[in-house]
Amino acid sequence: MSAGKVLLGVLAGVAVGAALGILLAPDKGTVTRKKIAKKSDDYAEELEAKFEEFIEGITKKFENVKEDAVRMAKKAKHKMEEAEAEMTEPAK
Repeated sequence: MSAGKVLLGVLAGVAVGAALGILLAPDKGTVTRKKIAKKSDDYAEELEAKFEEFIEGITKKFENVKEDAVRMAKKAKHKMEEAEAEMTEPAK
């Protein structure tokens, strides 16, 4: 599932939860608003943590790909140097 779909699902869930909380709340309006504000803060913190994990995972994968590319470039350079040495060797 893509990150965009997950984010959209989370935001839709928060909106539905807030609406149901207001409609079904047995408390006074001020108490209900404080509860909703606290829940939204909790959701925002959770979403931020998940986003940071997502970015960390992407960064790690990028670093791995970068290391692989450097390794492959060094290997290709070494092979080219070997081929060049073989071509110049008979001329000597």
